[in-house]
Amino acid sequence: MPSHESGLKPCFNPLNCVFFQKEFENVDKTFDQLVSIAQKIPRTKVLENNQSYWKGVCRSLIFRFPDDLEILKIGNKIQIRSASRYGGGDLGVNGTRVGGLLTDLEKLNS
Repeated sequence: MPSHESGLKPCFNPLNCVFFQKEFENVDKTFDQLVSIAQKIPRTKVLENNQSYWKGVCRSLIFRFPDDLEILKIGNKIQIRSASRYGGGDLGVNGTRVGGLLTDLEKLNS
């Protein structure tokens, strides 16, 4: 698990990894909502879940390739990182996943 001071690891390959960070007014509520949304992603297995950090593995439909999805509450910020474990590219899957999380979060709060 990452330390609360340093945050999630940065993306070294933008072709198979997406990193998002934003400040939220009610960071606790937002974190809980994002975790709830992430746990409902098909073919996702939760690996770790506590008050400030959530990690799951999302697998692709056909070949079952694993992608790591992490959500971290750090101060008044939320960080989300989605990265493929294998391969040099992900055909946009991780970006779509993070975008879907944020879209669903927006729907909850509108």
